[in-house]
Amino acid sequence: MGVFVHSVSGVLIILVMIALGYVLARRGWFDDQAPKLIARLVTQIALPAYMISTITSKFTAAKLKSTLPDLRFPIVSMLIMFGLSIIAYHLLRINPQHRGLFESMFLNSNTVFVGLPVNMALFGSKSLPYVLVYYMANTTFFWTLGVYLIQRDGQGSAEFSLKATLKKVFSPPLLGFMVAVALVLLGIELPNWIMQDFNYIGNLTIPLSMIFIGTAIAGAGLQNIRIDRDSLGILLGRFIIAPLLMACLVLPTHMPILMKQVFILQAAMPVMTNAPVVSKLYHADADYAAIMVTETTLLSLVVIPILMVIVQHVA
Repeated sequence: MGVFVHSVSGVLIILVMIALGYVLARRGWFDDQAPKLIARLVTQIALPAYMISTITSKFTAAKLKSTLPDLRFPIVSMLIMFGLSIIAYHLLRINPQHRGLFESMFLNSNTVFVGLPVNMALFGSKSLPYVLVYYMANTTFFWTLGVYLIQRDGQGSAEFSLKATLKKVFSPPLLGFMVAVALVLLGIELPNWIMQDFNYIGNLTIPLSMIFIGTAIAGAGLQNIRIDRDSLGILLGRFIIAPLLMACLVLPTHMPILMKQVFILQAAMPVMTNAPVVSKLYHADADYAAIMVTETTLLSLVVIPILMVIVQHVA
């Protein structure tokens, strides 16, 4: 019972901040450009600073060296999920116009805007390296395979641009992570005043992420939420198949229990918030993507406490 209460408390912390963003958006505090600005502040400024301040202050070279090899588990999981997304598309007879979006959203999870705050609320800063290991795999898959699939839904033929893909994969958060890892492995200590700046700026990450989710939900409109075959397939993939698959991969191993818990939770996170943006860029069905972001984000607030209790008893 204590585990469930702790899990619900962690989710409530997140829910209050999401609700704040939603209410402020509904009251007209944000114009159309505000969510985009918040997302840029988080991904390009706050999150890289958060990576550097937290990793360099909390982790040793030995800890990082023992963690990075486990990147293979989310990679294998996502490869299998891609295969399962193709099977699910045919079995559920998904709208052919949504095929690429369906497969991309079935495959990728929201590891930063939701995954990071949830894991920090539930486990604290000790979960960060495991969150980031999963993030490395997830962001690579989304900006390569995921974007290709979404682009295939849009007008014209899908093209793969190595330059554009590398620019997206090696995003500011991932570069911040790589810089932090390099500083730890090389034993370099930055001046205290710089670390204080990184710490203050990095602390914006979680509240701004949650406010962004609230504005996204307000923008999509709760009245547009619908349950049909296309949405049920995504819900099945995100909240049942993905965590179950990850559990089958990690539970038999000797990796730390916390890493198992983080990987399973990260696998069960909602749809990537970038999906509607990419859909709009390539003229795919951005409304479908936005609705699925909203549905999965709201449902995750129910799923996460339940999943946390299960994970605590099996890990």
